Amino acid sequence: MSTLFVRQFGENVRRAREAKGMSQESLASEAGLHRTHISLIERAGRVIRLNTLEELCRALEAQPEDLLPRVQMKRRRR
Repeated sequence: MSTLFVRQFGENVRRAREAKGMSQESLASEAGLHRTHISLIERAGRVIRLNTLEELCRALEAQPEDLLPRVQMKRRRR
């Protein structure tokens, strides 16, 4: 399950959380999630939905582009 994108997203969440001086428990509380869910996200053990991204952004006072990894999309051959 752990793609590079998912791993980088988890690292970005962890960095943003630590920059705010928040514990996993306090982030979980602010975002309306369980602490183990935050832990799984940060360790790339969970793929999240858009509504979870929204709640994380609100709790971290961040924009989605602050948490989402930068990717170069390649076109598929037809």
